[in-house]
Amino acid sequence: MKAKYLGILLASSLLSVGTYTLFGSFPAAEANPCAAVENPCAAADPCAANPCAAADPCAANPCAAADPCAADPCAAADPCAANPCAAADPCAANPCAADPCAADPCAAADVVTSEAPPHPEVYVEGESGLAIRGADPVAYFTEGAAVPGSADYELAWNGATWRFSSAENMALFAANPEGYAPEYGGYCAKAMSEGNVASIDPRVWSIVDGKLYLNYSPEVQAQWVEDIPGNIAKADGFWPGVLEVQTFYENAIAWAE
Repeated sequence: MKAKYLGILLASSLLSVGTYTLFGSFPAAEANPCAAVENPCAAADPCAANPCAAADPCAANPCAAADPCAADPCAAADPCAANPCAAADPCAANPCAADPCAADPCAAADVVTSEAPPHPEVYVEGESGLAIRGADPVAYFTEGAAVPGSADYELAWNGATWRFSSAENMALFAANPEGYAPEYGGYCAKAMSEGNVASIDPRVWSIVDGKLYLNYSPEVQAQWVEDIPGNIAKADGFWPGVLEVQTFYENAIAWAE
């Protein structure tokens, strides 16, 4: 059964990365930018119309707050030729690429990539090449927080590079790596409970019975905590075989800034 949580995973980035097979039904987090919005250019631009009328791609500039009358998205023969959000928000997707009233094209900066199986036993961030995106695994237990590790304290274990915030934490991990490494190789625990493979946000974590569990996002974590024992039991059943058969999804985040 398709995982409902992956609606969250892809909803914020679908317009940015092209077409993915959505196998989730989690409600989209972004609000409809067209709802009850009057075109601020109506007086200056006779071509302008209600941007929600029949999902008209000639809708008013969704970046209108910057300069509502600066550009007329209906001026050209092809209203999809230019991105009216580009000047105000370089992360904005072309609102004509899909349904311009489905979601705020200026809202999402998240990008999701996918990778076919098989996958390594430990999740390693594609950009940094680090386990837990560079977070110190020991600090979750000793400080109760997601703490960025340092390049000064690195250790290779189980095919991945792990970082630590201190020499003491690195020594603790070296003495007992299985005791500090996250469950399911540091992949998203909720995804694993549904037979899927996804990346994590180091800031979204929990320790249950002395074991560290990480999740993709706060929204996914909220689903995870609804039934932690049940989710752990289901995830245990899928791990690690799922790494051989399922597509892996990773989002790009900057968590330690």
